[in-house]
Amino acid sequence: MKFLEHAGQYFILLSKVFARPEKYYLYYRQTIREIEKIGLNSFGIVVIISIFVGAVITIQTNYNMENPLLPRYLVGVTVRDSLLLEFSSTMVALILAGKVGSSIASEIGTMRVSEQIDALEIMGVNSASYLILPKIVAAMFFFPILSLLSMFVGIFGGYLTCLFTDILLPSDFIYGIQYMFYPHYIGYSVTKVFFYAFIIVTMSAYQGYFAKGGALEVGRSSTKAVVYSSIVVLLANLILTKLILS
Repeated sequence: MKFLEHAGQYFILLSKVFARPEKYYLYYRQTIREIEKIGLNSFGIVVIISIFVGAVITIQTNYNMENPLLPRYLVGVTVRDSLLLEFSSTMVALILAGKVGSSIASEIGTMRVSEQIDALEIMGVNSASYLILPKIVAAMFFFPILSLLSMFVGIFGGYLTCLFTDILLPSDFIYGIQYMFYPHYIGYSVTKVFFYAFIIVTMSAYQGYFAKGGALEVGRSSTKAVVYSSIVVLLANLILTKLILS
C-alpha cells in the first residue's frame, strides 16, 4: 500500500509540475540558472571519471586478450562499444544521480522544512512547477551533452594510455575505434540518457518536496533520492535496452 501511495503522490506531483506556467519569462530565467547548476557544474566530475575509466578499460581489455590470434585493434573496438553502449549513458547517469539528485532533494527539502514552499503557495505560485520544471528541462537538455562528452573523453583516455605506455600501438587503437562503427549506438545512448534525466530529477524532487521534519529528514530525503533514482535508472536501462536494441 505504501508503494501505491507514493506512486499516486508522484503522479499527482507531475500533473502539477506540467501545469501551464503563469509567467514564462520567470521559468526561462530559472531554467538558465538550473542549466548552470545541474549541467555546467557537472562537467568536471564527468570528464575526470570518463578519462580514467577509458584508460582502465583499455588496460584491462589488453590484459585479457592473451590469444595471439586476436587482432590488437579489438582493444579499441571493445573500449568504444563499452563507452558508447553502457558507461557513457547508464554509468554517467548513476554518477549524476548521486551528485545532481542529492542536490535537488536537499535544496527542495530545505525549502519545504523552512516553509518557503508554503509561502510560494500562499502567494498563488504553483511551487511544484516553478521549482521542478526548470530542473527537468535543464537536465533533459544537458545530460545528453554530458553523455556525448563522456564518450569523447573516455576514448581519449584510452588513446592517451596507448600513447604513453607500450600496451598497444596508438594506430591500432584508432583503427579499432573506427572499425565497424555503428552511428546508431550514439543515438541509443543519448536516448537512454534523455529518459534517465527525467527519472533522476523527478524522483529526487519528489523526495525533497514531501520531506517533513527538520534537517535530519532533509538528509534522509537526499539519501532516498539517490537510492531510488539509481534503482529506477537501472530498471529503465533494462527496459530501454530491450526495446531499442531488439
